[in-house]
Amino acid sequence: MDAELLELAKQFESAQQAKSSIRLSERNVVELVQKLHELHIIDFDLLHTVSGKEYITPEQLRHEMVLEIKKLGRVSLIDLADITGVDLYHVENQAQRVVSDDPSGLMLIQGEIISQSYWDSVAEEINERLQECSQISLAEIAANLNVGSELVASMLEARLGTLVKGRLEGGQLYTPAYVTRVSAMVRGAARGVTVPTNLSFLWGTLQQLLQAMDGAGGVATESSFFQSLFNGLAKEGEILGSLRAGVHWTPTVFATAQRECVDSFFSQNSFISYDTLQKLGISQPVQFLQSRYAEGIPLVTAFAHPSMIEMLDAAVEDAIDRSSWIDSLSVLPTSFGSQDASKILSHCNSVQSALKGNKGMILGDSYVFSNGFIKDVYGRMEKELEVFRLSGSSGVILSDDFHLVMEAKTRTDSGRSGEVNEKKKKKGKSSGARTEILIDDEEIIPLKSKKNQRKGKEASLVLSDTKKGTKKDLARTQEDDLNIPSDDWIMQKILTLVPDFEEQGLEDPQTILGPLANYMRPMLISSLKEKRKTLFSENSGKMKHLLDNLQKKLDEAFLNMQLYEKALDLFEDDQSTSAVLHRHLLRTMAASIGDMLFHNLDMHNKLKNGINVEESPNSESITLGSAERTALAKSFPGSLSKKALAVVEALEGKRVEAFMTSLRELAEESGLLLKKLDKKLERTLLHSYRKDLTAQVSAETDPVLLLPKVVSLLYIQVLSLDSMQVWQLL
Repeated sequence: MDAELLELAKQFESAQQAKSSIRLSERNVVELVQKLHELHIIDFDLLHTVSGKEYITPEQLRHEMVLEIKKLGRVSLIDLADITGVDLYHVENQAQRVVSDDPSGLMLIQGEIISQSYWDSVAEEINERLQECSQISLAEIAANLNVGSELVASMLEARLGTLVKGRLEGGQLYTPAYVTRVSAMVRGAARGVTVPTNLSFLWGTLQQLLQAMDGAGGVATESSFFQSLFNGLAKEGEILGSLRAGVHWTPTVFATAQRECVDSFFSQNSFISYDTLQKLGISQPVQFLQSRYAEGIPLVTAFAHPSMIEMLDAAVEDAIDRSSWIDSLSVLPTSFGSQDASKILSHCNSVQSALKGNKGMILGDSYVFSNGFIKDVYGRMEKELEVFRLSGSSGVILSDDFHLVMEAKTRTDSGRSGEVNEKKKKKGKSSGARTEILIDDEEIIPLKSKKNQRKGKEASLVLSDTKKGTKKDLARTQEDDLNIPSDDWIMQKILTLVPDFEEQGLEDPQTILGPLANYMRPMLISSLKEKRKTLFSENSGKMKHLLDNLQKKLDEAFLNMQLYEKALDLFEDDQSTSAVLHRHLLRTMAASIGDMLFHNLDMHNKLKNGINVEESPNSESITLGSAERTALAKSFPGSLSKKALAVVEALEGKRVEAFMTSLRELAEESGLLLKKLDKKLERTLLHSYRKDLTAQVSAETDPVLLLPKVVSLLYIQVLSLDSMQVWQLL
């Protein structure tokens, strides 16, 4: 049995040593391996090399990669692909497996596998260089190693204090000796500062000092390094103070001196202004003072002690008891403003009790008046207002009197309107029915039918047109038009009645007169309105009688004026004679009509304003000069004044037509009706003139006076003999 086994062994050995007579090609081997892989006889992955002549398993590839990493410490994937002869794709895949199998010892960064041993050796080299240079920039290290600064920083942070003896701050690596040196400089600079300082300025000074000490080759130190050292010293208590917003440093010695200064000023003066605290460097004075003096009172520009309120309270109480007044600013410090006074008055018990008990009031923020003083001044002002009312001869009634005017005029004119309407029905044509409408300015505007209907409607809408403006403009217009006392007038009268205001030595008396006048003015206006309403009601009868008489006189005079105007047409061919006659008619008949109208309108305005006047029985005989006419025209209200001035200008002119036009406009504005001369009225007037002239010619003995009367009589007789022909010529 043993012999057989030995024989078989010899045969096997000879078989192994014998050379095969059959040789497989590379292609056959590849096909054979693929076939074995398909039959799952080879059940593991195979990787072929770039040359395609060798197969390698993934495990063997990883093993070779690990050996190479341990050998070099830092190797790129491209170099591994060249060393192993495997495609880069397979090397990248296996590199992920290699790094994941040893995450603490290996890292894959930017296509390179780096081991921790490599970083240890780099850290040792950096430490050696650091000890030589005292400072190294991370950017410089990263550039030398061809990696990012963040990676270098993370690597160094893990090795500081062990392999690397230094301090990393702001992208710079410093030696402990250098850190100690700069820290001492920061400590000394911070302790030397005694006022609030911006640390950025301090760090700039230290940088310049270091450069001067180390020369051109010195180490450049970042501000963040100084700030880090400063924060550490402040935290350890080596420097005392407060840091605001990271850069504003206030030393404790300054804060102590600041508080002592504020305490000293406040205790001596019982107040302190916010400007003073601003100058001391306190940015939030109100919060600072409230935290130190809880009992204090914050004002607008200052902070006051309660004792100041007690002092002002006593002064105000004394003024109210004496029925007088007081300017609180005269009691308070000169630095206090009116708003401060107003706020501090709100804390005075005497002021609050006086306001509740209706014993006093505050005007103009800082002035306190007793009610007794106000009543006394108001009583004397009412007397001055009565003088003002009686002296105002040309104003207009107040706006509240509008309704009274409307009611009165409606009643007084109803009879006249009825008569005119009755005549209109009989004649079958417009005979001048009118309606008088009184607006804010108390202007009387006629509304005529048919021909002048549009003009009348436009006039009746004056009030509605004024409402289209803004409320502010309307109020200003009414204020200008109303014959009421102005603020300046009231202030002047108060200053005259109470000279104490001026004797007090106020820099600007209007500061006290203005609020007082604003308070009294509404009451004075209300009183004036009531008196005017009462007097207007009393004078309504006189006004009606005055207007009726004026209308009658104006009707007769205007008809005569129209007749004289027609007579002037006969002399149009003779310009010199015509000019003389025009001027003569303007100086005589026209002037008489204008004077009568001005005088009666002036009386009417006085009655409307509550001024008692006696109606002149011979108002048509009143003669006014040019200056008197102008003064009266300017005294009329609103647009009536413009129309009256136009009449005055026409009287100074050379043409009767201009006077007639301006007279019609003035009469229309005043609400008076001017009759138009027709054929019937003309014949009646001519007949009356002829009879009158005939009687005068019969009685006249003076030849000089007889001549003009005879000429006039002949003119009338010619017209009477051929009246129809004259009308055709006209």
